[in-house]
Amino acid sequence: MIEEKRFESLTTRRPVRASGPDAREGTRKPPAVKKNTPPEQTNAEQFYYAKQMQAKTHMIVITTDGEQLEGIIEWYDRDCLKLNREGAPNLLLYKHCIKYVHKAEGD
Repeated sequence: MIEEKRFESLTTRRPVRASGPDAREGTRKPPAVKKNTPPEQTNAEQFYYAKQMQAKTHMIVITTDGEQLEGIIEWYDRDCLKLNREGAPNLLLYKHCIKYVHKAEGD
């Protein structure tokens, strides 16, 4: 009879878990914060091109293959920009072919 009680107490025993704030501190992960995706287009590019077009600033465009082009940006859109040049044909440049753009010296 003693052995039966001992056997019953072993089978009905529940696991002991620590309770309180200290018990879960090490195992609990902070809630994941979902980051917002950045906007596809910012107004920085629009502002910069509009300012340079309005002032008719001479710009230097360096392409990905190292070619240096100088002219005035006439217009732009999402994929390309038009560069007006003096003494040379005007160009329509795809933005993915542009390495960087800066103002010409002396302006």
